[in-house]
Amino acid sequence: MQFIQQLINGLTIGAFYSLVALGYTMVYGVLKLINFSHGDLFMWGAYLGLTGLNVLLALLPQAGAWAILPVVIIVMTTVALVGVLVERVAYRPLRTAGRLAPVISALGVAFILESLARNIYGASWKTYPTGITPTGRIALGGDARVSVMQIVVLAISFLIMGALYLFVQRTRTGTAMRAVSLDHDISRLMGIDVDRIIAIVFVIGPGLGGVAGMIVALYYGSFDFTLGWTFGLKAFIAAIMGGIGNIPGAMLGGMILGIIETLGAGYISPQWKDVIAYVILIIILIFRPTGLLGERMAEKL
Repeated sequence: MQFIQQLINGLTIGAFYSLVALGYTMVYGVLKLINFSHGDLFMWGAYLGLTGLNVLLALLPQAGAWAILPVVIIVMTTVALVGVLVERVAYRPLRTAGRLAPVISALGVAFILESLARNIYGASWKTYPTGITPTGRIALGGDARVSVMQIVVLAISFLIMGALYLFVQRTRTGTAMRAVSLDHDISRLMGIDVDRIIAIVFVIGPGLGGVAGMIVALYYGSFDFTLGWTFGLKAFIAAIMGGIGNIPGAMLGGMILGIIETLGAGYISPQWKDVIAYVILIIILIFRPTGLLGERMAEKL
């Protein structure tokens, strides 16, 4: 039963990693750029969600859990707009500047976002309002338990990931995104507005990252300004593990990483979980340098 419990916990954490990894893999797919600021956009989702909930609950104390939905929409929209601004200001002017300059710019944006969060909200841990998330637990037999919150998190995460996959695979905009991920010049010759597609990617990726940040903060109850670095690094590893540039790869990599971490913490020691995860990443990259889903798929969104 301990294995089942650790598996449930691993899937929950893996869902968080997968949601954040989607932002990394989408940007890399169309720009071949590692958007190191994505983790901090995710972190800002947690802070904006906290502010939104505190304000809404102060105005409408009876709103309870219903306050989450409008705040999620506001957070998604706000972080998405910030993502577009970052792309226009920090990335678009450097598209032809080689590979190093955009990476340095991305790191600079990450430090700016993290410093702003620390200076505005302070370095102390912040706590989300209590009593607005489900607290029940369901017995699975033996000592294994799954909380209602875990079920909600997994359901929302899989719904978002499934909707994104269908959007990329079944819509004209998604087809254009896959075309841009293969070749910008040919895409332009085919009549695709490459700048518009890239802007859409910077709307979807950060928007989902902001929602993920709020979900993570609701799940754990508290966080600080290092949340983006902690989850961002793990999500980046998950994207590489699955095959960066590939949406199913980001989902798969996140789930695998989350399960590996929780099994390592449960059966060995929490102090060794990160070491185990990184060792397995190295092994995967040695034998599958392009990630688990392979080179052919990793070239496409």
